Amino acid sequence: MLLRPQDFVVALKRGLWPDKAWTYPQLGRVLFLSASEAHAAVRRAVSSGLLYRPAGPRPQANVTNLLEFTVHGLRYAFVAERTGLTRGHPTASAAPILDKWFGAPGPTPPVWPHPSGPAWGEGLSPLYRRAVDAALADDRLYSALALVDALRIGGARERAIAQDALQQLLAGGEPP
Repeated sequence: MLLRPQDFVVALKRGLWPDKAWTYPQLGRVLFLSASEAHAAVRRAVSSGLLYRPAGPRPQANVTNLLEFTVHGLRYAFVAERTGLTRGHPTASAAPILDKWFGAPGPTPPVWPHPSGPAWGEGLSPLYRRAVDAALADDRLYSALALVDALRIGGARERAIAQDALQQLLAGGEPP
């Protein structure tokens, strides 16, 4: 069973909101997936070890595995595709969560292509087609996906900062 990008985002969402008890239709709605896509994503994420089923009915994020995969495997499993200059929402080192480390982005910051985006920059394809919409509806998910993109495309400094910030987000805190 192959892991898909939306499976990772489902596991990330569960890690960011461990106390939420979403049904599959609810999880699908917040991530812009169908209920069947959400169910299949949970099944694949459990199979891969990104989620686990505790005694209760709702799967939980295996934060250790999620971080390990994000830091060491994600950029190889889900290669970041650049799409050229476009309007979109800042991601990676240009995202608001990384402002205090990297300041104002350069002339072509990485952005997720989206018609409502406030910035022009180099397009970076999101993990799945509607991931941008899901991120825009949840600030914590936006921050986490921007950090994930910093891990996917960043250099050593960006990756180190993004790893620490993502670890803090998944621990329930605010990033440094």
